[in-house]
Amino acid sequence: MQGLIFDIKRFAVHDGPGIRTTVFFKGCPLHCAWCHNPESISPDIIHVPKTYTIDGHTFTDQEAVGHHASVAEVMQEIDKEAVFMTTSGGGVTFSGGEPLLQPDFLLAMLETCHKAGYHTAVDTCGQASWSILEAVAAHTDLFLYDLKHMDTVAHKHYTGTNNRLILDNLRRLSAMGAHLRIRLPLIPDMTYTESNLTETLAFLATLPNKPLGVDLLPYHNTAAHKYIRFNKENALKGVNSLQKSSLETLKQRFEKAGYDVTIGG
Repeated sequence: MQGLIFDIKRFAVHDGPGIRTTVFFKGCPLHCAWCHNPESISPDIIHVPKTYTIDGHTFTDQEAVGHHASVAEVMQEIDKEAVFMTTSGGGVTFSGGEPLLQPDFLLAMLETCHKAGYHTAVDTCGQASWSILEAVAAHTDLFLYDLKHMDTVAHKHYTGTNNRLILDNLRRLSAMGAHLRIRLPLIPDMTYTESNLTETLAFLATLPNKPLGVDLLPYHNTAAHKYIRFNKENALKGVNSLQKSSLETLKQRFEKAGYDVTIGG
């Protein structure tokens, strides 16, 4: 069995507890205006020009973004960092793109990681059938669950789809006692608004079980060069990054509501 991935990040410290290895799956059902991995959206391998200079001579070649890999091949890369993950209380995180778009490969990776003794986390937007999410939950120690926007119309405007399935899946995961950290991308004038944050707090209060915590993810424009490289329209061109220091008041607001809160994951 093979999956389509586009990166493996070692020594990740913002994708769950401890030091982690994050495996990025290619393909996503959403098209978020603020996506910081625009190369991950297409479910296919894409080729982009890459220019480099050797001995004063400039060359342009086509670089493939995404490659197929077997469970054994990915595990070979994961195992290289076993000592760091184990001693730090870390593990393996599956991100994207959206890992739930490749459910069979994701399940095989989760099961193999558990057999090897690794803590597992799935970073997801929740846009998948409940049958897939329920099967994945049986082998997932922690969900990093994105809440993009609480308003259905605004969610569709900014991401390309409404949020009904996403919210319903979150309720179901909470009801079954899954370990959850809620991730809130904070985009100026889009998701980082008083009305959206108020609705988010109100919704979280209705979940059957309180999430383990909330991660406030401030917008950063460091992916601007990717939009140029991959010839994609950057809807947030010119929007400045949010500083972590500006979110302290919001952090206190969520803490007052009883949540463990981090800024930046």
